Amino acid sequence: MELVRGLGNLRERHRGGVVTLGTFDGLHLGHRSLVGEALALAGRLGRPALMLSFEPMPREFLQPQSPPARLTNFRERWRLLERAGLDALCLLRFGEALRAMPGAEFVALLHEAMRPEALVVGYDFRFGHQGEASAAMLREAGRERGFAVQVMPPVLVGAERVSSSGVRAALAKGDLGQAARLLGRPYAMRGRVVAGQRLGRQLGYPTANLRMGRRRVPIGGIFAVRVHGVGEAPLRGVASLGTRPTVGGVEPLLETHVFDFAGDLYGREIEVEFVQKIRDEAKFDGLDALVEQMDRDAHAARRILAA
Repeated sequence: MELVRGLGNLRERHRGGVVTLGTFDGLHLGHRSLVGEALALAGRLGRPALMLSFEPMPREFLQPQSPPARLTNFRERWRLLERAGLDALCLLRFGEALRAMPGAEFVALLHEAMRPEALVVGYDFRFGHQGEASAAMLREAGRERGFAVQVMPPVLVGAERVSSSGVRAALAKGDLGQAARLLGRPYAMRGRVVAGQRLGRQLGYPTANLRMGRRRVPIGGIFAVRVHGVGEAPLRGVASLGTRPTVGGVEPLLETHVFDFAGDLYGREIEVEFVQKIRDEAKFDGLDALVEQMDRDAHAARRILAA
């Protein structure tokens, strides 16, 4: 799968295809239905299948003081999409120009740059100034400009409509099972292991650390986890996602202690799969109390993962 940054970098091989549009945060079952339809339609037409998405997410730009929790950063989204079978991901930078662009102008820009054979969008698709570009508007524009528009219905899990906000709500409650049902896979975070303060090693719990940066994360606390990307099979562990208040931490950090592992993971890209929440993050009265709780957390994680 190719990465194309900006419509100006599209080439002829990217034009005339089937394009699915959206933010795609989390790549949940609803998003996967859009990708699947785009791939199926592209296969029938003998055309390339592409995704058009945005960085940052529009709501991150529109609500900088209270952005939505991010289900997938770019690295995580890219790794998931690599396995989907799309030909290219075209990434547009969302800023003031796109925010203020009238819906009709956005559609005209998209048509001129990509010359799509067909577009695939969700039933609730909206874009452009004040959400002017809707699925209905795209259909009308398609009739005028000569491209088809496939509008996909909502995907339901039980009685719940699958959505990114639904996944965030499940994660905020610590309901990893419901989040996994909506995503179609266990919730996980991916990144490259960075050096920390090495305090965990001094306390008997060396950790592989992933920085969250400016990303607002949808969960926090202590978790039983499985770690992928180290060996052929996932390794079991216990992880803390938070700011480490006992030691005066400020930066959000995912710290994972891998059970029965003594290797060096610095610089390695790993994926941490969240299996079950053990407890919320808490501030303890000194390192001795913290280590006692870490012992209990590790014991609980081993029991959960052995079940």
